[in-house]
Amino acid sequence: MESLNPVQRRIHQAALRLFAERGAIDVSISDLAVEAGVARGTIYSNVKSMEQLFEAVAAHLSAEMHERVSKSFETLAHPAHRLANGIRFFIRRTHEEPQWGTFIHRFAMSNSSLREMFASQATKDLLEGLASGCYSFREEQLLSVITLISSTVLGAMFLVLEGHKTWRDAGTDTAEFVLRALGVPALEAGRLATEELPALRTLD
Repeated sequence: MESLNPVQRRIHQAALRLFAERGAIDVSISDLAVEAGVARGTIYSNVKSMEQLFEAVAAHLSAEMHERVSKSFETLAHPAHRLANGIRFFIRRTHEEPQWGTFIHRFAMSNSSLREMFASQATKDLLEGLASGCYSFREEQLLSVITLISSTVLGAMFLVLEGHKTWRDAGTDTAEFVLRALGVPALEAGRLATEELPALRTLD
């Protein structure tokens, strides 16, 4: 993942907030400069276009979350446990960082980088689980399974953002339902969905 200097990080964080609130096309250079607390010239020096900035923010968020989740899986061998934790990481982070969650929820289905964030780790774990007999679906159904998982997680994120569910309840329900849909026995799915969730690893 490409590292950002302090000014670029400040611009990206401001852009994330504005894009989450207003959408991808209703943010101006002046808006961004005010939100980031920098001069317009600084924005022009670091941003080729708002379209390019949006793609850069999405790609950075995708790579950052993928790396953090991957690091958090280092000690987990069971594919269903990895999937349950991965689902709950997204939902808990939505509670902890609502603007991050709003951005992901708003753009995940329309942006290729964000779709890859859901698909990359899930593909590996789903295929491993299928090969080991942990899951029950046909390999040619993999894309549909990933779509089921990502759309269900996004729905749970919405429940948290709107205050309808706590992240714990939304995360547990979503992880349990997804595992059961994939063929994991109900008791095992419930157990994995309620295991203590470790901290999401940082990249420091």
